[in-house]
Amino acid sequence: MGRPSHRHNAVTQATGPERTFMITLQRRSWLAGMALALTAFTLPASAAEAPDAMVKRLSTEVLDLIKADPAIKAGNIDRIMAVVDEKIMPNVNFTRMTSSAVGRHWRQATPEQQQRLQAEFKALLVRTYSGALGEVRDQTLSFKPLRMQPTDTEVVVRSEVRGRGEPIQLDYRMEKSNDSWKIYDLNVLGLWLVETYRTQFAQEINAKGIDGLIESLAQRNKSGGGTAKTN
Repeated sequence: MGRPSHRHNAVTQATGPERTFMITLQRRSWLAGMALALTAFTLPASAAEAPDAMVKRLSTEVLDLIKADPAIKAGNIDRIMAVVDEKIMPNVNFTRMTSSAVGRHWRQATPEQQQRLQAEFKALLVRTYSGALGEVRDQTLSFKPLRMQPTDTEVVVRSEVRGRGEPIQLDYRMEKSNDSWKIYDLNVLGLWLVETYRTQFAQEINAKGIDGLIESLAQRNKSGGGTAKTN
C-alpha cells in the first residue's frame, strides 16, 4: 500500500509526553506539518505588522515550498530534519521554552546544565516534529480575530486548520523582542507543548536530579526517530 512511514519508527521509539503527542497527531497525519510550517516562519517583521498578519503572509510562501520540495514529499527524513532545524528552530525562543518546561528547577541549574538542557530539548523537539512535515498536502489555515493592544509584547495567535474532517484548533503563544516575534509555546488539539513536558520533567528531576533529566533526554535523542530512514 505504499512506502512505510518514518513516523511509525519515531512513535515507537518515543517515550513520555512526546509519544502521547505524536500518537495524537497521527490521527490527523497532516496537522503537525501545518503546525511546523506556521511556527517556522515567524521571522523578523516590521513594527507595523501584526503577528497574525505576519504568520498569514509567510505561511503561504512556506506551504508552497514544502509542497514543491520533492525530498520532503518523498519522506526523506534527513531533508525534513534539516528544514526543521534550519528554518523552524531559530525562530523559537528556546531559552524561555526550556526554562518554562523545566519550571522552578531551572534556577537551580548551573549555566552549563542550562545550556545542555536547551540543546537536548531542542534535539527532542526536532525529532518529535520532523516526522509529520512531509504530510502537508492541501490544507488551509483560517485565523481568528487577534486580541491585542498596540503596546502588547505577548499574544496568542489562534487559528484553525481546515482540509480533511473537522477544523482543528492550532494556537501559538508569541512574544515580541524589538521588532521580531517568536514562538514560545504551541497548542495542537488543545495540548500546550510546554505544559505537557513540564509534568514529566518535574518527575524526572525529583527522581534523578537535573543531570538525570539531561541524561534521559540525551538517551531519547540517541535512540530517536530522527535516524530512521524511509524506503
